[in-house]
Amino acid sequence: MKALITGGQQGIGLGIATALHKAGWEIAVASEAASAELPFPASYHQHDVRDIAAIPALLDAVGPITTLISNAGVGAMVRGDMLEMTPESYDRCQEVNTRGAIFLAQAVAKRMLDMPAEPYRSITFITSVSATILNPTRVEYCISKAATAMAATAFAERLAPHNIGVFDIRPGIVQSPMTAPVAARYDATIPDMVPMGRWGAPRDIADVVVPLARGDFAFATGAQIPVDGGLSIQKF
Repeated sequence: MKALITGGQQGIGLGIATALHKAGWEIAVASEAASAELPFPASYHQHDVRDIAAIPALLDAVGPITTLISNAGVGAMVRGDMLEMTPESYDRCQEVNTRGAIFLAQAVAKRMLDMPAEPYRSITFITSVSATILNPTRVEYCISKAATAMAATAFAERLAPHNIGVFDIRPGIVQSPMTAPVAARYDATIPDMVPMGRWGAPRDIADVVVPLARGDFAFATGAQIPVDGGLSIQKF
């Protein structure tokens, strides 16, 4: 089994990569950073997910994979009033979070279709609770995650006849480089917002991803799974 994790050099991606490595996967990490120090043996590939034309070369270099974790993502360039949202920030979220994720998954899916049915093959998109819960200070991010969530649904329907599982994992408030600049704000609001009363950790996401990648929940393909400590529970 071999997994490709985009953005796997830090944060949620690194947590997932570490857990998959411990569970027996061979790991390949793709990131736009020139290099990264990983705490386990892995192949590292510099790749900007916005560069659609570079996808074939990336996949050729990585080799056949059974597992894609589409994790790379960016937030709003500046949080604030949506009436001040810039085209540059909107386009950046769309290019990384949506367009890049979709076309990498498309290329991976085509190659998976040419592989044997065993071991189990899967694609997991790391979206966000923001796919359905509005954060009015980063609307462009929410829009991009909502679009990617729909893409995950479409991939699940298309690949289900071939026993290729597709899942949409929706993290809540997780300690990571993306949330570090606003950590103080979340520290103050988490007790009221999150029923479990704590930050999420990358390991919380990884603990859900590993059994999905293993095929333990193959018949649940297309599932949208919040991993958020109860943040998205609807209540009055």
